[in-house]
Amino acid sequence: MEPGRGPGALPGTEEAAGAAQGKGRVNFPFPYTPYSIQEDFMAKLYDVLEAGKVGIFESPTGTGKSLSLICGALSWLRDFEEKKKQEEACLLADEHNGQDKQQQPTSCSREASNCQGSAGELDWITEFMQKKEEQAMVDRLKEEQIRRKKREDRLEKIRHNVQLKYASKRKRLEDDETQRLLQLSKEILSTELGSDALEQLDHEEEELILAEYESDEEKKVGLGLDEDDDDDDDLEEEHVTKIYYCSRTHSQLAQFVHEVQKSPFGEEIRLVSLGSRQNLCVNEEVRHLGTVQLINDRCVEMQKNKHGKKSEGEESEGKKRRVSRAVCPFYSYEQMQFLRDEVLVKVKDIEQLVALGKETKACPYYGSRYAIPAAQLVVLPYQMLLHESTRCASGIKLKDQVVIIDEAHNLIDTITCIYSAEVRGAQLCCAHSQLLQYMERYRKRLKAKNLMYIKQILYLLERFVSILGGNVNQNPNAQSISQAGTELKSINDFLFQSQIDNINLFKVQRYCEKSLISRKLFGFVERYGATSVVKTNKEKQNMAGLQNFLLTLHQGPDKEAAIQCHPVEVEDGQPKMASPLMQIEGFLSALTNANQDGRVILNRQGTVAQSSLKFLLLNPAVHFAKVLKECRAAIIAGGTMQPVSDFREQLLSCAIGADRVVEFSCGHVIPPDNILPIILCSGPSNQQLEFTYQKRDLPQMMDEMGRILGNLCNVVPGGVVCFFPSYEYEKQVYTHWERTGLLTRLATKKKIFQEPKRANQVEQVLAEYAKCIKRCSQVGGHVTGALLFSVVGGKMSEGINFSDDLGRCVVMVGLPYPNIKSPELQEKMAYLDKTMPRTAGQPPSKMLIENLCMKAVNQSIGRAIRHQKDFASILLVDHRYARPSVFNKLPQWIKERTEIKPTFGLAFAALRKFHHEKKSCYGSEAS
Repeated sequence: MEPGRGPGALPGTEEAAGAAQGKGRVNFPFPYTPYSIQEDFMAKLYDVLEAGKVGIFESPTGTGKSLSLICGALSWLRDFEEKKKQEEACLLADEHNGQDKQQQPTSCSREASNCQGSAGELDWITEFMQKKEEQAMVDRLKEEQIRRKKREDRLEKIRHNVQLKYASKRKRLEDDETQRLLQLSKEILSTELGSDALEQLDHEEEELILAEYESDEEKKVGLGLDEDDDDDDDLEEEHVTKIYYCSRTHSQLAQFVHEVQKSPFGEEIRLVSLGSRQNLCVNEEVRHLGTVQLINDRCVEMQKNKHGKKSEGEESEGKKRRVSRAVCPFYSYEQMQFLRDEVLVKVKDIEQLVALGKETKACPYYGSRYAIPAAQLVVLPYQMLLHESTRCASGIKLKDQVVIIDEAHNLIDTITCIYSAEVRGAQLCCAHSQLLQYMERYRKRLKAKNLMYIKQILYLLERFVSILGGNVNQNPNAQSISQAGTELKSINDFLFQSQIDNINLFKVQRYCEKSLISRKLFGFVERYGATSVVKTNKEKQNMAGLQNFLLTLHQGPDKEAAIQCHPVEVEDGQPKMASPLMQIEGFLSALTNANQDGRVILNRQGTVAQSSLKFLLLNPAVHFAKVLKECRAAIIAGGTMQPVSDFREQLLSCAIGADRVVEFSCGHVIPPDNILPIILCSGPSNQQLEFTYQKRDLPQMMDEMGRILGNLCNVVPGGVVCFFPSYEYEKQVYTHWERTGLLTRLATKKKIFQEPKRANQVEQVLAEYAKCIKRCSQVGGHVTGALLFSVVGGKMSEGINFSDDLGRCVVMVGLPYPNIKSPELQEKMAYLDKTMPRTAGQPPSKMLIENLCMKAVNQSIGRAIRHQKDFASILLVDHRYARPSVFNKLPQWIKERTEIKPTFGLAFAALRKFHHEKKSCYGSEAS
């Protein structure tokens, strides 16, 4: 460590501070000599963070965006921390120097009061209050300094003292041995006391019963710990100024963490990676549950068991009842403290964090959360930051912090999806049946408030099925819908029509969350599933299955069953969730949105089981505004952010002023002659190319497209990726070419691949596609590579790299406009026309359609160029691309190099020349 630099200090602190104060030029540590566009990116990023603004940053893939974000943002943090320390030092020095003058204000104020009367008294009071505030600030700074010093000493000790690690490991081994012996003793006792063991098994059912719900205002316990717990002081710290970096997927986050590790900040930065329980849980018993909701509920229940107090009944019966309450062995304060410090000492990604959790026998999920306050950089997925309740539960505090959202091209859609919810009629009927049976089984054991809320939920489910046109007590698969179709309603209209406007959904939502009722119901269904035996009365009649269990509740010797639980049909490959109530809770939560911000879609199809209720969020800005109002500054970054107007109008306009938004877009690092984008207006037979819904199905249009591809395959080496507007149209064109023999002719030049619909088949198709191209480049022959048919918005239009020979030409067939007949899209268009102003004479709904289309185009065509020496041609096949409103929405670095070719002959000549020159220039290196 350099002299004079404390633990956690970032590289170049002194030099950078000097540079910032001197020439105004910031020193950005970088692992290599940065491109000029990277220097511009970092400088602009620094300015936005310093000014506390919101920046929309576009940096094409292959330009080193991640490193620019890391080095630019952490350089600002380094300077900010240094400046803060200097200000603190000045304040403390002033306080020390001013102690000798403390009695002067009293005499001065006495003189002033004699001269000025009441005015002097006011001055004296004001001065006193100011000094009191200053003293409070000084005291707070001193406390912060003590805490910071304590943390730095602790981390430094861990960083350099290997013996501490060995001591901790030795203690873990001792604990494991003690636990093993304890378990052995229990097994011996249970063998000796067989009758008691059987009784204990009977009482496992106690865990299924809802605990007493005390009130709607539960006391808040931070991070699942008791407020009076002594260990809180060790686990909770003040939040230092930090940067929250989020991206879409865990693989993107892992890649970002690896970039941080390689950067000049990798050794000193305190970084913590956050993830869901599904990604971080190391308890195999819990991981085995599979679905996110079940894992979450089980984990929360185990924490409640650890911290919850015994009920009066449990205490009075004592050993007699032997209630089994599972607790998580990885939830150990001491070990989580150790894991927290290990995380802060050295940068780790999710996989390394999980490995550390297994090694230390500590929970990575909670351990990483305890590291948040002291961390300088927090890396987390979209949902954890953008979903308010998840954010609060995770201990994320955005007040005066910096937020960076990467891969943000689909940010609007992401927020809309996070806060939207859908439930099928089959789920509603099944949840009603299961909950009713649960209530009947435990009616005498449940407290009044639990029964009240269960009855409210049952009523809600009954009304939801009724509004779809069904009866909750009948088989949803057998109930036909007389009037099929889609209907949209405002939230208030839906609540009134469902006759549930008198129920407080906020309280019901809170009850579901606090009581863990969906988890209890899941356990109940698990216990009394198809193969379990249920004891229902004193005679302990053996009745198998949930349906038979219900019969015993409702029928005597001569009575018929009042209700039946009908099997729910599920699609192939879809896991059947045992408690559909989990999904319904999300829908109830969505209904608590403001009336104007969303719509409820009633989709009545065939049977009640196939019908559904969906909440559609229309105004994502209302949720994003909460993020923007709290944080100091925010950066929205991506490889292709055009068109930017969507972000300004749909996300930012209602939260902040236009003057606080800064836009930055940089070019690409590739030479201008390494890319050839062409807008093709007509085909080889002079057919005008216009792939509208009305014309694209015409045989002559499909034939013309086939001739274009046939010519392309003759001059383009390696791989050609052809994007179609939809799976249906791709299938239609493929079938037509198969019938006309064109597909066979194409196959003589390129082996043909199709994008699969199933996500689990994508990797296999890509591997075969890459293998074919590599083999063709090495062996030679008539087949020169491969042709891949893909779909815009499909599995291969985002996140897949078609670098080098994998994508020497990207073809875009038509303009992939969304389906404007979609009820969701129509409602969104109507909402924007009502709430947004016209732009350049165009209604907002038309702008939305064009923007959705061009975002999809920009994502797809950006797949080809991935690094500085890469080269590719891009063919936009439709004359409408030449329209200014469409053309101007292309990324700047592509737009400035695009050529508009009215005839195919001109386009073909340019393509042949381009690929011939690149073959001569790069030769075998291009392969």
